[in-house]
Parts: sequence; structure tokens; C-alpha cells
Amino acid sequence: MSPGRPAIGPEVRSVPVRRVSISRSPFDYLLKGGAMRYLMFICTDPSAEPYDPKQDNIESWVSEMDGRGVRISGNRLTRPDQAITVRKRNGKVLTTDGPFAETKEWIGGFDVIECASLDEAIEVASKHPMARFGKIEIRPIWLPG
Repeated sequence: MSPGRPAIGPEVRSVPVRRVSISRSPFDYLLKGGAMRYLMFICTDPSAEPYDPKQDNIESWVSEMDGRGVRISGNRLTRPDQAITVRKRNGKVLTTDGPFAETKEWIGGFDVIECASLDEAIEVASKHPMARFGKIEIRPIWLPG
């Protein structure tokens, strides 16, 4: 990895995405007898071990999670310098180039998973290669009250 290169770089490969039917209600998140959907934010982390493309087993992770029926979708995101921040204030739309916050950590991708419990979601996240080379934040997808 060259100096200044982010932990997630062009050498990270895209993986196939399992498509989900959009015929469901957008609030139909409790599935499979009480399973819950979680969003995994795949993040860089300067304190993690350096990214090594030879040890990036993302295809194996995707294959295992698709085989288990846990992974709904996921993909990489472009670099934060390609972000646009959008706000609406006093009826005016305001846009700013770049990320909202200046930080050394950034979201490099996402996965939506469907698990029976938070423990299973943690186990799934712990097997993702970026748990080693970055960090993963897991959030339950909001359910209407």
C-alpha cells in the first residue's frame, strides 16, 4: 500500500449483490419468525492492521453469508472526497462537496444482513474481512412502533 492510500482501495474487489424483491412494505423488517435486519457500516480504521489484498477473503465471506441466507445486499462506496452533503434550510437546498465531517475514518461500504439475534449479527460481522482491516458498526434497521 502506498503512503496516503486509504485502507479500502481500488484493489478491493466488488462482489455480487443478492437482489431483494421490493414488493414488500418498506417496514416489513421482522422476517423469518422474528429475524431482524441489520445494517453493517464497513469502516476504515487507522488503528487496524494494514490492508493486505492477499488476505482479503470478501468473496468467501459473501459466499458463506449468501449460502446461509443471511446477506441481503451490500457493496463498496466511493471515496469520501466524492461525497455531496445535502441540507435544506429555510426552504433552500444547500450542497457541499465532500463528507460532512473531517475524519480519518470513513464508511467504505455497507451490507444489509438478516439475523435471528444480535449475537448472530455480531458473529456475521466478525467474519467480514474489514473487521480485521477496519471496523464494522452494526445497527438494527428501525421498526415502526
